Amino acid sequence: MSKKNQSNRLANQHKQSQGVVGIFGDDAKSHDITVGKISKIVLENLESEYPQLSFRYRESIKKEEINETLKKIDPELGQTLFVSNSSIKPDGGIIEVQDDNGDWRVVLVAEAKHQGKDVENIKKGILVGTNNDQDLMAAGNAIERSHKNISEIANFMLSESHFPYVLFLEGSNFLTETISITRPDGRVVKLEYNSGILNRLDRLTAANYGMPINTNLCVNKFIKHKSKTVMLQAASIYSQGRGERWDTKEMYEIMLEISRTSLKAMGSDLFTQITSNK
Repeated sequence: MSKKNQSNRLANQHKQSQGVVGIFGDDAKSHDITVGKISKIVLENLESEYPQLSFRYRESIKKEEINETLKKIDPELGQTLFVSNSSIKPDGGIIEVQDDNGDWRVVLVAEAKHQGKDVENIKKGILVGTNNDQDLMAAGNAIERSHKNISEIANFMLSESHFPYVLFLEGSNFLTETISITRPDGRVVKLEYNSGILNRLDRLTAANYGMPINTNLCVNKFIKHKSKTVMLQAASIYSQGRGERWDTKEMYEIMLEISRTSLKAMGSDLFTQITSNK
């Protein structure tokens, strides 16, 4: 099935079910419901909730466009580009709204990362490692690309007072509590959340300045230090603390909340459209 047909089917299902309950239902943890599909459902909800506003969804942003945005802030910025068609492509795409000046502004950027299959492997009795004699696999670095995307969107939104980047984490490399898993032979394996072998959360919390995870940090934080004021663009990082799969309806609700926070932050720039259509 093509992506377009899948999207149309999902949209029709959404309308027929009159809400998210029919889309998610018993399949709330279905691996087939990607963060990109959830973003499109969020888009439909925003279009219904704010009919006076124009929204759009796109899968990627070109590096060239990011540089042009930076140049508008300061001509010394956005000067370097080696690959003309270079772009970033967040897992969940980008939702934007058109403001009173006709400019498109970012409402939501979403990504979801699964890293660490230790829970699944232990439950199945699978041993790992070079000699297949270990319960745990040393964590990899697959999530490093998230830092690049976060930085690029931060550059793109440097003139904004909000940063609606949400990152969903799941898997044994993102535990926030110690858990015990029983193998098929009855042996219990303990996964320590603070194990340097497993945990990779600390490699991502630089993106939210060490502020709490599972928190909506969409509105930028301005801090004063001596005579300076610094603006912090923090990613909102959400983790399933026990290594479980995300409930997609819960993801949807978080993404919708962050989108509404974005619109509120841009309120004065959307004022004409909102008031003129009342």
